[in-house]
Amino acid sequence: MRRAEYSPPLLLLAALLVSVSPPLLAQTRRTIPDARVKSGTLSFDGHASVGDFVGTTSSVSGQLTGGADLAQVRGWVQAPVKTLKTGNGRRDKDLNKSMESDKYPDIRFELAEITAKGGDADSLPVTLKGKLLIHGITKAVALPATLQFKGAEARVRSRFPLSLKEYKIGGLSKMLGVLKMYDNIEVHVDVLFAPARNPSSDSATTK
Repeated sequence: MRRAEYSPPLLLLAALLVSVSPPLLAQTRRTIPDARVKSGTLSFDGHASVGDFVGTTSSVSGQLTGGADLAQVRGWVQAPVKTLKTGNGRRDKDLNKSMESDKYPDIRFELAEITAKGGDADSLPVTLKGKLLIHGITKAVALPATLQFKGAEARVRSRFPLSLKEYKIGGLSKMLGVLKMYDNIEVHVDVLFAPARNPSSDSATTK
């Protein structure tokens, strides 16, 4: 009997399935417990005519509702605008004025879906789909992120560009435009979740 022959592309596909699928399936099918933010930072890289700067806060809160696998996980993460610090008091004041932090106090992301794209047991690339709420504006987003499990804890890191104009954040020019903050910034999120013994059911939880 003649042995079956396989073309090089099919052999390559088979090799990829064998090497990639088991770790991916192991991560996406693992049971995810309810969890709360244990620690985290939210920061952004700003660009201005007088130089670049960084705004950051470690006042991050959030909660995940777990499930039998990643596809069932839902949740939210947020940070108060007033806790963002840039290292310059006057700039912080202008930032709060531009973002109307008294009227819109929080930056918030509400998670609707996690999709995995491959990876291994140490680092799993995912896409976080949901809603980003800034300055009273809500937009559907798909954020690239990396998910890492360490024991019962899970670390989520994401980096993505953001247009201030899309969220109607004005007041970016001062002194007749001599000092100007540019529209595009880069946002960084690094959050560690730990299992929650008594997860909250208050109104802040995503429904």
